[in-house]
Amino acid sequence: MTRTLLTLAEVEALAREAHAAQTDKAGRPYAEHLQAVAEGVRERGGDDEQIAAAWLHDAVEDDALSEEWLAEAALTNRTKAIVLALTKREGEPPESYAKRIRTTPGALLVKVSDLAHNADPVRLAVLDEHTRARLTKKYASMRALLGLAP
Repeated sequence: MTRTLLTLAEVEALAREAHAAQTDKAGRPYAEHLQAVAEGVRERGGDDEQIAAAWLHDAVEDDALSEEWLAEAALTNRTKAIVLALTKREGEPPESYAKRIRTTPGALLVKVSDLAHNADPVRLAVLDEHTRARLTKKYASMRALLGLAP
């Protein structure tokens, strides 16, 4: 039996609902970050599987949706693999996380979009100086581990 895959609109609605109570470090609705990452993936030439993964990229990590939900979801295996690749594991060294992203087809583009939005100077400007400096260093370090230009 063939299952109908979730549409991008359905994935977006699920992600928005799953993260509805969550805000980012600046107090903005977390769904704004998800939308920016998804739009960034689209603008960078990503396909529908990568855009779906962009909407869901933090869902498992943030416990907004479970790994069990993801395993059973009507998504392609590639979308699921990208989401899992982008899910940081407790105690995992950044090098291992970056390697998983680099070796999972389609994941790097989603992470590039995520980092671009996270490091957006306008977004960082509203944070206190200490947090801004810490995050700027963190994002630059991840870009280096991923083999991306500064």
